[in-house]
Amino acid sequence: MSAVMSRDSSSAPVVELENVSKWYGPTQVLKSINLQANAGKVLVILGDNGAGKSTLVKILSGVERISEGNYLFKGSRIEMRSPRIARELGIATVFQDLAICPMLSIARNIVLGNEPKRRVGPLTFLDMPEARRQARAALSQLGVNISRDETELAARLSGGERQSVAIARAVHFGASCLMLDEPTSALAVRQAGKVLDSIAVARDRGQAVIMITHNFNHAMEIADQIVIVRQGEIVSRMKPAETSITEISRFVSGS
Repeated sequence: MSAVMSRDSSSAPVVELENVSKWYGPTQVLKSINLQANAGKVLVILGDNGAGKSTLVKILSGVERISEGNYLFKGSRIEMRSPRIARELGIATVFQDLAICPMLSIARNIVLGNEPKRRVGPLTFLDMPEARRQARAALSQLGVNISRDETELAARLSGGERQSVAIARAVHFGASCLMLDEPTSALAVRQAGKVLDSIAVARDRGQAVIMITHNFNHAMEIADQIVIVRQGEIVSRMKPAETSITEISRFVSGS
């Protein structure tokens, strides 16, 4: 990973894309994208199917590399070559269908990748009591109340609870930027509300949050800034207090 300081890192956005474009062969799917995700703020990216949202998530999370432009982290230009680099920087991505491992316990999901260990002679084991303690702390600091013991399988959680557990994991282990890909998709109103509450707590704890969604109401409820993407380009930037669902719909559809 290489970096070149471009501005004072204390005042720079946590994550920034600067004139980023992406091609797949001769097809250009993103065109000169400029984005800034700031600490303690929620940036919502809205767009219809095929607008380029999925490609943006892949670039921000390190799954795909940019074809042109710059990726900056806290003011430093970096080469985002893999998801591992994103994780090392504290950029945590919660994907819609891959938020947690359903056949692991709730506690194991929360400490996944950061498992506490204990030694017994030459052998090393998962320290399950410590994992349970960390799981309880992670859920508590995010204000997440789930109806099951942390040793139960995550498969028994509702969709909203699964998303909240994934968010709690990212916040607990120090993610500086939390990225959420359609976190409320296919959730009932009550479950979606719990997820939005978790996002608000993460924001209030100082995380930069990027939320990809197609739900206009959720964008209006949680966003500090809304960016609308259409056909691979940003066509509008707005604040919820200064716009309406009708105007958002017009920009998304291009009508």
